[in-house]
Amino acid sequence: MHDASPARSGVPLRVRLPNWVGDACMALPALRELEARGALLSLAGRGWAADLLAGHGWPVLKLPAGLRAGAAALRAAAGPRRGLLLTNSLSSAATFRLAGVSALGHRNEGRSLLLGRALAKPEGLHEVEVFWRLAGAAAAWLPLPGWPASPPVSLGLRLTDAHRHAAAEALAAAGLAAGQPYMVLAPLAAGTAGGVPKLWPRFGELDEALRARGCTTVVCPGPGEAEAARAAVPGARVLVGLGLGAYAAACAGALATVSNDSGPMHLAAAVDAPVMGVFGPSDPARTRPWGPRVAWTGGAGVWPSVAQVLDGLDRL
Repeated sequence: MHDASPARSGVPLRVRLPNWVGDACMALPALRELEARGALLSLAGRGWAADLLAGHGWPVLKLPAGLRAGAAALRAAAGPRRGLLLTNSLSSAATFRLAGVSALGHRNEGRSLLLGRALAKPEGLHEVEVFWRLAGAAAAWLPLPGWPASPPVSLGLRLTDAHRHAAAEALAAAGLAAGQPYMVLAPLAAGTAGGVPKLWPRFGELDEALRARGCTTVVCPGPGEAEAARAAVPGARVLVGLGLGAYAAACAGALATVSNDSGPMHLAAAVDAPVMGVFGPSDPARTRPWGPRVAWTGGAGVWPSVAQVLDGLDRL
């Protein structure tokens, strides 16, 4: 997608979105504040980003793989000559540099020589706060008016009518009547923390306990994940083929979402839905769900019990 029409106005800024869905959700307060303060955002990132952010109206360029191909796509799209990198990789900095975009970003992995402005990444903060501070530095660089010290409590993902309609159709196809209460379970997670998979092994037991209480459970597997989701929670209804926006809409309509430390946890939090994060090897201080109706349990290398998750849900 090319940059916006002349009707848009503001200070142009090209933003490289994070490569992970959860990180993109946690960056939303920063993006929304940049726009509110006068930045004219043109985004670039993975193919899923356009659907996820459709409700915000930002142009999103799908970047092809490879430095030269990515740089060529940025040059063809034209637009802003200043950029903000919400990624930490050397390759993303090199892609912007090859495209002639002077970018601000964190200086890890020896990226300083490729950046127009390099900052040290702060330690001990939640990722929402890390993105917030980075965007605040970009606001000062552009320059834009003063930046608030702290991010808002809500991530603020906007859904479209198409997202809600797709979620309703998927729920109906899975046999749920209109208005029937349900709970979303997200038993899968990509990546590891300290070399340990972020997969709580007791989702099947949790599913049985919830259904014993009379609760209908659903899972929303991504591409190629349907069999793994069915194996993890055999008793749940399966909503196949949902895009990220529809997945977020399904979470928004649920009694609650229970998720590993993964994208679905942040998707649910992003629409202010009740969400219970389940942690084991990863650190809740950095990536716990961020929102007005969130809870989490586990962490520090220890998985919680089913009883602890159920207790958290009851309190939530």
